Amino acid sequence: MKRAIKTHLNDFVAILGLLVLSFAVAGYILSHERFHFPFLQSSPFTVNAEFSTAQAVTPGQGQSVRVSGVQIGQIGNVTLKNGMATVSLQITDQYKHLIHTDATALLRPRTGLKDMFIELNPGHAAAPVVKPGFTIPVSNTLPDVNVDEILASLNADTRSYLGLLVNGAGQGLKGQGGSELAQVFQRFEPTFRDLARVNRAVAVRGTDLRQLVNSLQRLNTALTTDQANIVSLVDSGAKVFHAFASEDTNISRAIVDLPGTLSQTTATLAKVQTFAKLLGPTASNLLPAAHALPAANAALVALAKPSTPIIQNKIRPFVVAARPLVRNLKPAAIHLASATPNLSGTFSVLNHLFNMLGYNPGDSPTGGQHGYLWWLAWGDHNARTLFSIQDANGVYRPLFLQASCAALEQIASGVAGSALVLNLTPIIGAVGSATGICAAQKSGAGGGGGLPIPPIPPLPIPPLTPHGPSASTATGARAPSSKAASTGAAKPTTQRAKGH
Repeated sequence: MKRAIKTHLNDFVAILGLLVLSFAVAGYILSHERFHFPFLQSSPFTVNAEFSTAQAVTPGQGQSVRVSGVQIGQIGNVTLKNGMATVSLQITDQYKHLIHTDATALLRPRTGLKDMFIELNPGHAAAPVVKPGFTIPVSNTLPDVNVDEILASLNADTRSYLGLLVNGAGQGLKGQGGSELAQVFQRFEPTFRDLARVNRAVAVRGTDLRQLVNSLQRLNTALTTDQANIVSLVDSGAKVFHAFASEDTNISRAIVDLPGTLSQTTATLAKVQTFAKLLGPTASNLLPAAHALPAANAALVALAKPSTPIIQNKIRPFVVAARPLVRNLKPAAIHLASATPNLSGTFSVLNHLFNMLGYNPGDSPTGGQHGYLWWLAWGDHNARTLFSIQDANGVYRPLFLQASCAALEQIASGVAGSALVLNLTPIIGAVGSATGICAAQKSGAGGGGGLPIPPIPPLPIPPLTPHGPSASTATGARAPSSKAASTGAAKPTTQRAKGH
């Protein structure tokens, strides 16, 4: 053996090379023919799917399982179980976590020769992940539909009409019909684009639509269980529509008036929109106040609790006791209300007077006038200067008046109260008495026994201040005393009085 190998070594090496090359080519071919190597590859993740029919599904022909166009496995065996075709789906291990229990499967042809594949929808992430051997129920699968099945579902007349339709479509598309139809479809492109947006929105609202369908199903079920009320509703609706039919003229008039009403409604809504634009910021600005209302309510409760006894036990009895007084004050209030306009006019005049007194025209280049307040201050200053001389008799300026006793008695008898005001009682005496200077002089002149009255020496007059009037025109200069020229006549008497 060894000698033969050594003798034919080149041939032996060539045979070994051919064997290795044949094994490599066989492995490559088998791997591309989806052959499963038991010891080199792990067992695939198997999931089953039930179909009402599995026509054209052939295991071992490379028919694939896809998700969104991506191959994730292959179709395995096909078995019949309970009248349903159970197709085994061999999923690659890296994609086994994608399939959930609510997955759906569609059997579709890849070419016109019925080269089938299964389009798998993995389901929602909220559903649990399937385990090996899980079977997708027939309610979640849909087989391929053939054209002959569609035609078989139609009756003879419908098939004839469909044939006429197809023939008419062929004649219409002959010549320029195809390009014209393409232009029509091109003009429908914006519509299709909008429909695509609607479909996307509907897809987003899929959960809401399912709830809507479920609610409609419950509503229909409830309606079927209460047919008597439905019949009554239909009868009532028939009566209502009959009443509408009898009011056809009025309804027509209402429809005629509807455009004007809609126009007015449009204008009103435009104004309401303006109001809404203003109301929005206003409501936003009121939010802080609304947020502060709970705290204000709490503070009000804290104030109301201690105030309730005070109002109930003190203020309320006071109000009850004050009602009679308020009733008595009502006439006075009415008279006060009637006098209020006169008082308002009086205070208006006083206000004008005070404004006039307080007005100051100010200085001007041509020589302005001072206001009344300045002149009042100036007069007050001169008055204080005039009456600033005082002696032992007081702060008043002395004034001497000279009159005969007869004149003084005439003044006292003619003017009531003048004897008290002018202090004539020490001179003429009281009424009905013989007292006084004049009575003493009369008694001395008649009997010769009267005492002579000594003359009153005049008081010196102090010089006036420079602010007052001149000495030659001074008011209130001392009047010298004089005597009568003849004996027995009434002598004039000089009386020193206080003057202002």
